[in-house]
Amino acid sequence: MAYDDYVVMVDLDFKINPGEIFLIIGGSGCGKSTLLKHLIGIEKVINGVIYYGDSDINQLLQSGNIAQKFGVLYQSGALWGDLTIAENVALPLHYHTNLSKKEIAEFVSFKLSLVGLGGFESFYPFEISGGMKKRAGLARAMILDPEFLFFDEPSAGLDPLSSKRLDDLILEIRDCFGTTIVIVTHELASIFAVGDRAIYLDAKTKTALDIGAPEWLLHHSDPQVCYFLSRGKSHG
Repeated sequence: MAYDDYVVMVDLDFKINPGEIFLIIGGSGCGKSTLLKHLIGIEKVINGVIYYGDSDINQLLQSGNIAQKFGVLYQSGALWGDLTIAENVALPLHYHTNLSKKEIAEFVSFKLSLVGLGGFESFYPFEISGGMKKRAGLARAMILDPEFLFFDEPSAGLDPLSSKRLDDLILEIRDCFGTTIVIVTHELASIFAVGDRAIYLDAKTKTALDIGAPEWLLHHSDPQVCYFLSRGKSHG
């Protein structure tokens, strides 16, 4: 991954297993969000290939089939301020389906109820809390029943209780629907609460130092990874 002559990461080689919660972790400026942008096709790799199953991501982008394959929850929730919560969540259905208004309203209400926002359809983003905005963004990301969900720092700006509720919701989605979930995060509580495996990106070496279950990384990985996961405390 690179921007012009500036190399962000090299020699990344990893597989995300179906139905797992896979974390992208590392220090500030290591390229976590950049990797996420490459995985969803916003940015293109300078060298190498990203596969979804047997399909090159570039082929999926050209065919237009990728929108139904995954949903994305951005840091801020990325809701349109002049649209109601229901209208925000409905947008992908208007663009990618031929459902009637009644069917769309039913789908939206169902997905909002799944994230604990049943009854908030007519509210505007400025009328709800930060945690509720994240959940509304999640409902929109889920609206097309994607195989993959991508989260960019989902707990950013949330208090510990709201962050815990979001972690619980992420686990429920994976367990109920078998969705493969990829999360960029630096929140240690979330890393150990939801992560099946994590890849640690290192800004200095410009590559991944290790991949594994968070608990395994904490005790058995490169010292820098252990240091990061223990907040600088020693672990044997």
